[in-house]
Amino acid sequence: MKNLAITKEVQIALSPSSVLTDLLDGNQRFVSNKMQPVDQAALVSQTEGGQFPKAVVLSCIDSRVPVETVLDQAIGDIFVARVAGNFENVDILGSLEYSCKVAGSKLILVLGHESCGAVKAACDGVELGNITAMLGNILPAVKKSAEEVDGDLDSSNKDFVAKTVENNVKLTIDRIRERSPILKDLEDNGEIQIVGGVYMLSTGKVEMI
Repeated sequence: MKNLAITKEVQIALSPSSVLTDLLDGNQRFVSNKMQPVDQAALVSQTEGGQFPKAVVLSCIDSRVPVETVLDQAIGDIFVARVAGNFENVDILGSLEYSCKVAGSKLILVLGHESCGAVKAACDGVELGNITAMLGNILPAVKKSAEEVDGDLDSSNKDFVAKTVENNVKLTIDRIRERSPILKDLEDNGEIQIVGGVYMLSTGKVEMI
């Protein structure tokens, strides 16, 4: 049973690669419906005075991708930043910098997902209120995919949507490195890893890219 929260000592001893393995193992438990039992009350009590998460996940807001659940993580284990389309902006970058530089997390996982509604809307050029500006963050991935996929360049083309989901993750990672010298230095020094994956709604599996 998961009844011990991560301590500072435990966090320090973790490597970025071991944290990634841990998250993927948790996802496999989720897929297999063999998730670890958790003593929530114990974790609430132990984390009252502080937190030492091992990773931060940048994900979409999609209700079908509850991040802690699909990675089989508990209270105190991971930070989660969520925005439709799982892209970075100043606020997200600040949150990632806090997670790693200040709070000691060892891994950034940018997690897109299959059939993302925000990506589909960007593929279709949707314009609606503040959604228009939000989707602008995904357009670089749309443009890149348009050069790589045959067929209709809108959400009716599943291959186009899938490629854009993948490219959006990859370009987000590129921009995190470009726009945050703090995080790039941490990664260059081997203190963190920045990786990307896509959660498959059809299977529950996280596929690394």
